[in-house]
Amino acid sequence: MVAFAYTVAFEGVEARLVEVQCAVTPGQPAFAIVGLPDKAVSEARERVRAALSEMAIALPARRITVNLSPADLPKEGSHFDLPIALALLAALEVLPPEDVARTVALGELSLGGALVPVAGALPAALCAAEEERVLLCPRASGPEAAWVGAATVIGAASLAEVIRHFSGAGPIAPSRPGEVAPAPAARDLRDVRGQERAKRALEVAAAGRHHLLLVGSPGSGKSMLASRLPGLLPPLSPIEALETSMVHSLAGLLTEGGISRTAPFRAPHHTASVAAIAGGGRGARPGEVSLAHNGVLFLDELPEFGRAVLETLRQPVEAGEVLVARANAHVRYPCRFLLVAAANPCRCGHLAEPARACGRAPLCGEDYLGRVSGPLMDRFDLRLEVPPVAFADLDLPPAGEGSAEVAARVAAARRVQARRFAGHATARLNADLEGDLLAEAAEPDAEGRDLLGRLAERIGLSARGYHRVLRVARTIADLDASERVRRPHVAEAAGYRLAFAKAS
Repeated sequence: MVAFAYTVAFEGVEARLVEVQCAVTPGQPAFAIVGLPDKAVSEARERVRAALSEMAIALPARRITVNLSPADLPKEGSHFDLPIALALLAALEVLPPEDVARTVALGELSLGGALVPVAGALPAALCAAEEERVLLCPRASGPEAAWVGAATVIGAASLAEVIRHFSGAGPIAPSRPGEVAPAPAARDLRDVRGQERAKRALEVAAAGRHHLLLVGSPGSGKSMLASRLPGLLPPLSPIEALETSMVHSLAGLLTEGGISRTAPFRAPHHTASVAAIAGGGRGARPGEVSLAHNGVLFLDELPEFGRAVLETLRQPVEAGEVLVARANAHVRYPCRFLLVAAANPCRCGHLAEPARACGRAPLCGEDYLGRVSGPLMDRFDLRLEVPPVAFADLDLPPAGEGSAEVAARVAAARRVQARRFAGHATARLNADLEGDLLAEAAEPDAEGRDLLGRLAERIGLSARGYHRVLRVARTIADLDASERVRRPHVAEAAGYRLAFAKAS
Protein backbone atom coordinates (compact mmCIF):
# COMPACT_ATOMS: atom_id res chain seq x y z
CA MET A 1 0.00 0.00 0.00
CA VAL A 2 1.16 3.54 -0.80
CA ALA A 3 0.14 6.38 1.52
CA PHE A 4 0.68 10.11 1.20
CA ALA A 5 1.50 12.94 3.58
CA TYR A 6 2.61 16.50 2.87
CA THR A 7 5.23 18.86 4.20
CA VAL A 8 7.31 21.78 2.89
CA ALA A 9 10.83 22.52 1.70
CA PHE A 10 12.11 26.05 2.15
CA GLU A 11 13.48 28.20 -0.67
CA GLY A 12 14.28 31.52 0.93
CA VAL A 13 11.12 32.78 2.63
CA GLU A 14 8.95 30.62 0.38
CA ALA A 15 7.76 27.18 1.40
CA ARG A 16 7.27 24.68 -1.44
CA LEU A 17 4.86 21.79 -0.96
CA VAL A 18 6.53 18.35 -0.79
CA GLU A 19 4.60 15.10 -1.16
CA VAL A 20 5.82 12.34 1.17
CA GLN A 21 5.04 8.97 -0.40
CA CYS A 22 5.43 5.82 1.67
CA ALA A 23 5.23 2.29 0.25
CA VAL A 24 5.34 -0.90 2.35
CA THR A 25 6.11 -3.78 0.00
CA PRO A 26 7.27 -7.42 0.23
CA GLY A 27 11.00 -7.91 0.27
CA GLN A 28 14.01 -7.90 2.51
CA PRO A 29 13.36 -5.66 5.56
CA ALA A 30 14.72 -2.17 4.95
CA PHE A 31 13.82 1.48 5.55
CA ALA A 32 14.96 3.77 2.74
CA ILE A 33 14.37 7.51 2.22
CA VAL A 34 14.88 8.84 -1.31
CA GLY A 35 14.23 12.14 -3.06
CA LEU A 36 17.44 14.13 -2.50
CA PRO A 37 17.44 14.14 1.34
CA ASP A 38 20.26 15.70 3.32
CA LYS A 39 21.90 14.03 6.32
CA ALA A 40 19.25 15.26 8.79
CA VAL A 41 16.43 13.90 6.61
CA SER A 42 18.18 10.57 6.09
CA GLU A 43 18.57 10.17 9.84
CA ALA A 44 14.80 10.60 10.25
CA ARG A 45 14.31 6.84 9.83
CA GLU A 46 16.15 6.18 13.10
CA ARG A 47 14.17 8.81 15.01
CA VAL A 48 10.89 7.54 13.55
CA ARG A 49 11.78 3.92 14.33
CA ALA A 50 12.65 4.77 17.95
CA ALA A 51 9.53 6.91 18.45
CA LEU A 52 7.24 4.16 17.12
CA SER A 53 8.99 1.58 19.27
CA GLU A 54 8.37 3.77 22.33
CA MET A 55 4.63 3.50 21.58
CA ALA A 56 4.89 -0.28 21.06
CA ILE A 57 4.32 0.01 17.30
CA ALA A 58 6.60 -2.50 15.59
CA LEU A 59 7.64 -2.03 11.99
CA PRO A 60 6.76 -4.99 9.76
CA ALA A 61 9.43 -7.25 8.35
CA ARG A 62 8.94 -5.71 4.90
CA ARG A 63 10.60 -3.13 2.70
CA ILE A 64 9.66 0.47 3.56
CA THR A 65 10.42 3.12 0.93
CA VAL A 66 9.76 6.82 1.51
CA ASN A 67 9.97 9.11 -1.52
CA LEU A 68 10.05 12.89 -1.17
CA SER A 69 8.53 14.43 -4.29
CA PRO A 70 9.56 16.41 -6.30
CA ALA A 71 12.66 14.24 -6.18
CA ASP A 72 14.98 16.86 -7.71
CA LEU A 73 14.27 19.44 -4.99
CA PRO A 74 16.85 19.38 -2.16
CA LYS A 75 15.28 18.41 1.19
CA GLU A 76 16.99 19.82 4.27
CA GLY A 77 16.13 19.87 7.96
CA SER A 78 14.75 17.73 10.73
CA HIS A 79 11.15 18.91 10.20
CA PHE A 80 10.62 15.97 7.79
CA ASP A 81 10.42 13.57 10.77
CA LEU A 82 6.71 14.07 11.48
CA PRO A 83 5.42 13.81 7.87
CA ILE A 84 7.52 10.68 7.30
CA ALA A 85 6.05 9.13 10.45
CA LEU A 86 2.50 10.09 9.37
CA ALA A 87 2.93 8.62 5.88
CA LEU A 88 4.32 5.41 7.39
CA LEU A 89 1.49 5.09 9.91
CA ALA A 90 -1.05 5.70 7.15
CA ALA A 91 0.60 3.01 5.01
CA LEU A 92 0.39 0.64 7.98
CA GLU A 93 -3.31 1.60 8.35
CA VAL A 94 -2.74 2.87 11.88
CA LEU A 95 -4.01 6.29 10.79
CA PRO A 96 -6.73 7.07 8.22
CA PRO A 97 -4.91 7.84 4.93
CA GLU A 98 -7.53 10.38 3.83
CA ASP A 99 -7.08 12.54 6.93
CA VAL A 100 -3.29 12.37 6.73
CA ALA A 101 -3.38 13.41 3.06
CA ARG A 102 -5.32 16.57 3.96
CA THR A 103 -2.56 17.74 6.32
CA VAL A 104 0.71 19.63 5.89
CA ALA A 105 3.00 18.50 8.70
CA LEU A 106 6.39 19.51 10.02
CA GLY A 107 8.21 18.70 13.23
CA GLU A 108 11.23 16.91 14.65
CA LEU A 109 10.77 13.71 16.65
CA SER A 110 12.71 12.88 19.77
CA LEU A 111 13.57 9.24 20.45
CA GLY A 112 10.78 9.18 23.03
CA GLY A 113 8.17 10.41 20.53
CA ALA A 114 7.96 14.04 21.68
CA LEU A 115 7.66 16.73 19.00
CA VAL A 116 10.49 19.25 19.02
CA PRO A 117 9.82 22.79 17.65
CA VAL A 118 11.42 23.63 14.33
CA ALA A 119 12.13 26.80 12.36
CA GLY A 120 9.88 27.92 9.52
CA ALA A 121 6.40 27.32 10.97
CA LEU A 122 5.16 30.70 9.71
CA PRO A 123 6.06 30.16 6.01
CA ALA A 124 4.73 26.59 6.28
CA ALA A 125 1.38 27.92 7.50
CA LEU A 126 1.18 30.25 4.49
CA CYS A 127 1.79 27.28 2.19
CA ALA A 128 -0.87 25.24 4.00
CA ALA A 129 -3.35 28.11 3.60
CA GLU A 130 -2.64 28.33 -0.14
CA GLU A 131 -3.16 24.57 -0.49
CA GLU A 132 -6.30 24.69 1.70
CA ARG A 133 -4.87 22.12 4.10
CA VAL A 134 -4.51 21.87 7.87
CA LEU A 135 -1.05 22.51 9.33
CA LEU A 136 0.16 20.01 11.93
CA CYS A 137 3.22 21.09 13.89
CA PRO A 138 4.83 20.86 17.36
CA ARG A 139 2.81 22.58 20.07
CA ALA A 140 5.55 25.14 20.71
CA SER A 141 5.44 26.19 17.03
CA GLY A 142 1.64 26.46 16.92
CA PRO A 143 1.24 30.05 18.23
CA GLU A 144 3.72 31.27 15.62
CA ALA A 145 2.01 29.49 12.72
CA ALA A 146 -1.47 30.56 13.91
CA TRP A 147 -0.70 34.16 12.93
CA VAL A 148 -1.68 33.05 9.41
CA GLY A 149 -5.40 33.21 10.07
CA ALA A 150 -6.32 31.54 6.78
CA ALA A 151 -4.92 28.17 7.91
CA THR A 152 -6.11 25.89 10.71
CA VAL A 153 -3.08 25.04 12.88
CA ILE A 154 -2.95 21.95 15.09
CA GLY A 155 -0.13 21.92 17.64
CA ALA A 156 0.71 18.56 19.19
CA ALA A 157 3.14 17.74 22.00
CA SER A 158 3.97 14.19 20.86
CA LEU A 159 3.42 11.62 18.16
CA ALA A 160 1.09 9.71 20.51
CA GLU A 161 -1.07 12.84 20.78
CA VAL A 162 -1.15 13.07 16.97
CA ILE A 163 -2.36 9.46 16.72
CA ARG A 164 -5.11 10.11 19.26
CA HIS A 165 -6.14 13.21 17.31
CA PHE A 166 -6.47 11.39 13.99
CA SER A 167 -8.22 8.42 15.59
CA GLY A 168 -10.76 10.71 17.27
CA ALA A 169 -9.80 9.57 20.76
CA GLY A 170 -8.33 12.95 21.71
CA PRO A 171 -8.98 15.80 19.25
CA ILE A 172 -6.59 18.74 19.56
CA ALA A 173 -8.00 22.26 19.64
CA PRO A 174 -6.57 24.63 17.01
CA SER A 175 -3.68 26.80 18.14
CA ARG A 176 -4.19 30.48 18.83
CA PRO A 177 -1.77 33.23 17.74
CA GLY A 178 0.94 34.12 20.22
CA GLU A 179 1.07 37.42 21.98
CA VAL A 180 2.47 40.47 20.21
CA ALA A 181 5.91 40.86 21.73
CA PRO A 182 6.14 44.09 23.76
CA ALA A 183 8.48 46.71 22.41
CA PRO A 184 11.74 46.82 24.36
CA ALA A 185 12.56 50.02 26.18
CA ALA A 186 14.26 52.25 23.63
CA ARG A 187 17.20 54.45 24.54
CA ASP A 188 16.22 58.09 24.58
CA LEU A 189 17.76 60.75 22.38
CA ARG A 190 17.55 63.11 25.35
CA ASP A 191 20.56 61.32 26.87
CA VAL A 192 22.83 62.63 24.11
CA ARG A 193 24.53 65.92 24.96
CA GLY A 194 25.28 68.23 22.06
CA GLN A 195 25.52 66.70 18.54
CA GLU A 196 22.43 68.58 17.34
CA ARG A 197 23.33 68.16 13.67
CA ALA A 198 23.80 64.43 14.12
CA LYS A 199 20.41 64.20 15.83
CA ARG A 200 18.83 65.98 12.88
CA ALA A 201 20.52 63.52 10.50
CA LEU A 202 19.06 60.61 12.50
CA GLU A 203 15.60 62.15 12.16
CA VAL A 204 15.95 62.53 8.40
CA ALA A 205 17.34 59.00 8.04
CA ALA A 206 14.48 57.52 10.06
CA ALA A 207 11.81 59.45 8.19
CA GLY A 208 12.82 58.35 4.70
CA ARG A 209 15.00 55.27 5.32
CA HIS A 210 18.11 57.04 4.06
CA HIS A 211 21.47 55.36 4.65
CA LEU A 212 23.68 57.19 7.13
CA LEU A 213 27.46 57.29 7.68
CA LEU A 214 28.89 58.80 10.86
CA VAL A 215 32.62 59.60 10.97
CA GLY A 216 34.26 60.92 14.10
CA SER A 217 37.00 60.42 16.65
CA PRO A 218 36.66 57.74 19.36
CA GLY A 219 34.22 58.73 22.08
CA SER A 220 32.38 61.35 20.03
CA GLY A 221 29.12 59.43 20.39
CA LYS A 222 28.66 57.66 17.04
CA SER A 223 27.52 54.35 18.49
CA MET A 224 25.46 56.15 21.13
CA LEU A 225 23.60 58.04 18.41
CA ALA A 226 23.00 54.92 16.32
CA SER A 227 21.61 53.03 19.31
CA ARG A 228 18.93 55.73 19.68
CA LEU A 229 17.64 55.20 16.15
CA PRO A 230 15.16 52.36 17.01
CA GLY A 231 13.35 54.78 19.33
CA LEU A 232 12.64 57.07 16.36
CA LEU A 233 11.11 54.43 14.08
CA PRO A 234 7.34 53.85 14.06
CA PRO A 235 5.94 50.35 14.76
CA LEU A 236 5.92 48.00 11.80
CA SER A 237 2.72 47.79 9.80
CA PRO A 238 0.97 44.39 9.80
CA ILE A 239 2.43 43.60 6.36
CA GLU A 240 5.94 44.64 7.42
CA ALA A 241 5.66 42.65 10.66
CA LEU A 242 4.66 39.53 8.73
CA GLU A 243 7.50 39.98 6.21
CA THR A 244 10.08 40.42 8.94
CA SER A 245 8.70 37.56 11.01
CA MET A 246 8.89 35.22 7.99
CA VAL A 247 12.65 35.74 7.83
CA HIS A 248 13.05 35.49 11.60
CA SER A 249 10.97 32.30 11.61
CA LEU A 250 13.37 30.66 9.15
CA ALA A 251 16.27 31.75 11.35
CA GLY A 252 14.55 30.39 14.48
CA LEU A 253 14.47 33.79 16.18
CA LEU A 254 10.77 33.94 17.06
CA THR A 255 10.22 33.15 20.73
CA GLU A 256 7.02 31.69 22.17
CA GLY A 257 5.15 32.32 18.93
CA GLY A 258 5.18 36.08 19.41
CA ILE A 259 5.42 38.43 16.46
CA SER A 260 7.07 41.78 17.11
CA ARG A 261 5.89 45.12 15.73
CA THR A 262 9.27 46.65 16.62
CA ALA A 263 11.66 47.34 13.75
CA PRO A 264 14.68 45.02 14.04
CA PHE A 265 18.08 46.46 14.93
CA ARG A 266 21.01 44.27 13.91
CA ALA A 267 24.60 45.14 14.81
CA PRO A 268 27.02 42.40 13.64
CA HIS A 269 30.66 42.45 14.69
CA HIS A 270 33.22 43.54 12.11
CA THR A 271 34.67 40.00 12.02
CA ALA A 272 31.44 38.70 10.41
CA SER A 273 31.85 36.69 7.22
CA VAL A 274 30.17 37.22 3.85
CA ALA A 275 27.74 34.37 4.58
CA ALA A 276 26.86 35.89 7.96
CA ILE A 277 26.11 39.29 6.42
CA ALA A 278 24.54 38.42 3.04
CA GLY A 279 23.30 34.90 3.79
CA GLY A 280 24.53 31.45 2.90
CA GLY A 281 26.23 28.59 4.66
CA ARG A 282 24.41 25.33 5.26
CA GLY A 283 20.95 25.57 3.76
CA ALA A 284 21.57 29.11 2.42
CA ARG A 285 20.30 30.69 5.62
CA PRO A 286 19.31 34.38 5.78
CA GLY A 287 22.09 36.79 6.70
CA GLU A 288 22.13 40.00 8.71
CA VAL A 289 20.92 42.11 5.78
CA SER A 290 17.73 40.02 5.67
CA LEU A 291 17.33 39.80 9.45
CA ALA A 292 17.35 43.63 9.40
CA HIS A 293 14.53 43.74 6.81
CA ASN A 294 12.24 46.70 7.56
CA GLY A 295 14.65 47.78 10.29
CA VAL A 296 18.22 48.97 10.86
CA LEU A 297 21.56 47.36 10.06
CA PHE A 298 24.30 49.06 12.08
CA LEU A 299 27.91 48.46 11.07
CA ASP A 300 30.25 49.86 13.69
CA GLU A 301 33.91 50.31 12.71
CA LEU A 302 32.95 50.11 9.03
CA PRO A 303 36.50 50.07 7.54
CA GLU A 304 37.38 47.08 9.75
CA PHE A 305 34.92 44.84 7.92
CA GLY A 306 36.46 42.63 5.25
CA ARG A 307 36.55 44.13 1.78
CA ALA A 308 34.55 41.23 0.34
CA VAL A 309 31.88 41.79 3.01
CA LEU A 310 31.62 45.50 2.22
CA GLU A 311 31.38 44.91 -1.51
CA THR A 312 28.67 42.33 -0.91
CA LEU A 313 26.49 45.11 0.53
CA ARG A 314 26.38 47.14 -2.66
CA GLN A 315 23.68 45.17 -4.47
CA PRO A 316 21.36 44.49 -1.49
CA VAL A 317 21.44 48.17 -0.48
CA GLU A 318 20.33 49.18 -3.96
CA ALA A 319 17.89 46.38 -4.82
CA GLY A 320 16.20 45.66 -1.51
CA GLU A 321 16.71 41.92 -1.92
CA VAL A 322 19.65 39.54 -1.93
CA LEU A 323 20.18 36.47 -4.09
CA VAL A 324 22.17 33.76 -2.34
CA ALA A 325 23.57 31.71 -5.22
CA ARG A 326 24.92 28.24 -4.56
CA ALA A 327 25.69 25.31 -6.83
CA ASN A 328 22.42 23.56 -5.95
CA ALA A 329 20.22 26.50 -5.00
CA HIS A 330 19.41 30.12 -5.80
CA VAL A 331 17.57 31.62 -2.84
CA ARG A 332 16.12 35.14 -2.60
CA TYR A 333 15.62 36.97 0.67
CA PRO A 334 14.13 40.45 1.18
CA CYS A 335 16.49 43.02 2.68
CA ARG A 336 14.97 46.49 2.60
CA PHE A 337 16.82 48.03 5.53
CA LEU A 338 18.28 51.29 6.78
CA LEU A 339 22.07 51.06 6.75
CA VAL A 340 23.84 53.04 9.46
CA ALA A 341 27.63 52.89 9.63
CA ALA A 342 30.18 54.43 11.97
CA ALA A 343 33.90 54.89 11.40
CA ASN A 344 36.89 56.61 12.89
CA PRO A 345 38.58 59.14 10.56
CA CYS A 346 41.80 57.09 10.66
CA ARG A 347 43.23 54.08 12.44
CA CYS A 348 44.25 56.01 15.55
CA GLY A 349 41.06 58.05 15.38
CA HIS A 350 42.58 61.47 16.07
CA LEU A 351 43.06 62.84 12.56
CA ALA A 352 40.98 65.95 13.33
CA GLU A 353 43.02 66.74 16.44
CA PRO A 354 46.42 68.17 15.38
CA ALA A 355 47.93 67.72 18.84
CA ARG A 356 47.14 63.98 18.87
CA ALA A 357 47.28 63.01 15.19
CA CYS A 358 50.04 60.68 14.02
CA GLY A 359 52.89 61.70 11.75
CA ARG A 360 51.21 60.20 8.66
CA ALA A 361 48.29 62.64 8.69
CA PRO A 362 46.41 63.21 6.42
CA LEU A 363 47.45 60.14 4.41
CA CYS A 364 46.48 57.84 7.27
CA GLY A 365 42.87 59.03 6.98
CA GLU A 366 42.77 58.59 3.21
CA ASP A 367 44.18 55.07 3.53
CA TYR A 368 41.79 54.10 6.32
CA LEU A 369 38.52 55.38 4.84
CA GLY A 370 39.80 54.27 1.44
CA ARG A 371 38.99 50.71 2.51
CA VAL A 372 35.38 51.65 1.80
CA SER A 373 35.04 51.70 -1.99
CA GLY A 374 33.67 54.70 -3.85
CA PRO A 375 30.58 52.83 -5.14
CA LEU A 376 29.62 51.80 -1.60
CA MET A 377 30.31 55.28 -0.22
CA ASP A 378 28.09 56.66 -2.98
CA ARG A 379 25.16 54.72 -1.54
CA PHE A 380 25.16 56.66 1.73
CA ASP A 381 22.57 59.42 1.45
CA LEU A 382 23.71 61.19 4.62
CA ARG A 383 27.38 61.57 5.55
CA LEU A 384 28.23 63.34 8.70
CA GLU A 385 31.36 64.27 10.61
CA VAL A 386 30.66 63.87 14.33
CA PRO A 387 32.92 66.25 16.29
CA PRO A 388 34.15 65.47 19.81
CA VAL A 389 31.81 66.62 22.55
CA ALA A 390 33.12 69.55 24.56
CA PHE A 391 33.42 69.04 28.29
CA ALA A 392 31.13 72.01 28.82
CA ASP A 393 28.38 70.23 26.89
CA LEU A 394 28.52 67.27 29.26
CA ASP A 395 27.39 69.50 32.13
CA LEU A 396 24.42 70.85 30.22
CA PRO A 397 20.91 69.78 31.28
CA PRO A 398 19.16 67.14 29.15
CA ALA A 399 18.04 68.28 25.73
CA GLY A 400 14.54 69.69 25.42
CA GLU A 401 13.56 67.16 22.76
CA GLY A 402 13.68 63.45 23.37
CA SER A 403 13.00 60.45 21.17
CA ALA A 404 9.22 60.75 21.62
CA GLU A 405 9.04 64.24 20.09
CA VAL A 406 11.31 63.32 17.16
CA ALA A 407 9.46 60.02 16.61
CA ALA A 408 6.18 61.94 16.32
CA ARG A 409 7.59 64.01 13.44
CA VAL A 410 9.02 60.89 11.81
CA ALA A 411 5.64 59.16 12.05
CA ALA A 412 3.89 62.18 10.51
CA ALA A 413 6.37 62.23 7.60
CA ARG A 414 5.90 58.52 7.04
CA ARG A 415 2.13 58.94 6.93
CA VAL A 416 2.63 61.49 4.15
CA GLN A 417 4.77 58.97 2.28
CA ALA A 418 2.20 56.20 2.82
CA ARG A 419 -0.39 58.35 1.04
CA ARG A 420 2.10 59.20 -1.70
CA PHE A 421 2.91 55.56 -2.43
CA ALA A 422 -0.61 54.18 -2.06
CA GLY A 423 -1.16 51.74 -4.90
CA HIS A 424 2.54 51.21 -5.65
CA ALA A 425 3.63 47.61 -5.29
CA THR A 426 7.24 48.17 -4.25
CA ALA A 427 7.76 51.80 -3.20
CA ARG A 428 6.97 52.54 0.46
CA LEU A 429 9.33 55.33 1.52
CA ASN A 430 11.20 58.17 -0.16
CA ALA A 431 14.32 56.02 -0.40
CA ASP A 432 12.41 53.97 -3.01
CA LEU A 433 11.73 56.95 -5.29
CA GLU A 434 12.98 56.47 -8.84
CA GLY A 435 12.11 57.20 -12.45
CA ASP A 436 8.93 59.13 -13.16
CA LEU A 437 7.82 58.84 -9.56
CA LEU A 438 11.00 60.60 -8.40
CA ALA A 439 10.59 63.34 -11.00
CA GLU A 440 6.98 63.88 -9.97
CA ALA A 441 7.32 63.77 -6.20
CA ALA A 442 10.73 65.39 -5.66
CA GLU A 443 10.87 68.05 -8.38
CA PRO A 444 12.34 71.14 -6.65
CA ASP A 445 11.27 74.70 -7.28
CA ALA A 446 13.31 76.93 -9.63
CA GLU A 447 15.69 78.14 -6.91
CA GLY A 448 16.20 74.64 -5.60
CA ARG A 449 16.86 73.26 -9.09
CA ASP A 450 19.42 75.99 -9.77
CA LEU A 451 21.20 75.32 -6.47
CA LEU A 452 21.29 71.58 -7.05
CA GLY A 453 22.69 72.06 -10.55
CA ARG A 454 25.52 74.27 -9.30
CA LEU A 455 26.32 71.88 -6.45
CA ALA A 456 26.35 68.90 -8.81
CA GLU A 457 28.99 70.60 -10.93
CA ARG A 458 31.01 71.72 -7.92
CA ILE A 459 31.27 68.38 -6.10
CA GLY A 460 30.95 66.10 -9.14
CA LEU A 461 27.80 64.24 -8.16
CA SER A 462 27.18 60.93 -9.88
CA ALA A 463 23.73 60.29 -11.32
CA ARG A 464 23.00 58.10 -8.30
CA GLY A 465 24.21 60.83 -5.95
CA TYR A 466 22.05 63.44 -7.72
CA HIS A 467 18.94 61.30 -7.28
CA ARG A 468 19.79 60.54 -3.66
CA VAL A 469 20.05 64.25 -2.85
CA LEU A 470 16.58 64.71 -4.35
CA ARG A 471 15.18 61.85 -2.25
CA VAL A 472 16.64 63.29 0.94
CA ALA A 473 15.31 66.75 0.02
CA ARG A 474 11.85 65.22 -0.44
CA THR A 475 12.05 63.70 3.06
CA ILE A 476 13.16 67.01 4.58
CA ALA A 477 10.21 68.69 2.87
CA ASP A 478 7.90 66.04 4.33
CA LEU A 479 9.27 66.73 7.82
CA ASP A 480 8.63 70.41 7.11
CA ALA A 481 5.05 69.60 5.99
CA SER A 482 5.81 71.16 2.61
CA GLU A 483 4.13 69.87 -0.54
CA ARG A 484 6.94 71.21 -2.72
CA VAL A 485 10.69 70.64 -2.43
CA ARG A 486 12.21 74.09 -1.96
CA ARG A 487 15.68 75.61 -1.92
CA PRO A 488 16.29 75.21 1.87
CA HIS A 489 15.38 71.52 1.61
CA VAL A 490 17.83 71.01 -1.26
CA ALA A 491 20.54 72.94 0.59
CA GLU A 492 20.22 70.80 3.71
CA ALA A 493 20.15 67.57 1.70
CA ALA A 494 23.24 68.54 -0.27
CA GLY A 495 25.01 69.59 2.92
CA TYR A 496 24.89 66.02 4.16
CA ARG A 497 26.88 65.01 1.10
CA LEU A 498 29.56 67.72 1.08
CA ALA A 499 31.60 66.15 3.89
CA PHE A 500 32.88 63.48 1.49
CA ALA A 501 32.42 65.24 -1.80
CA LYS A 502 35.31 63.40 -3.51
CA ALA A 503 33.54 60.08 -3.01
CA SER A 504 30.36 61.24 -4.74
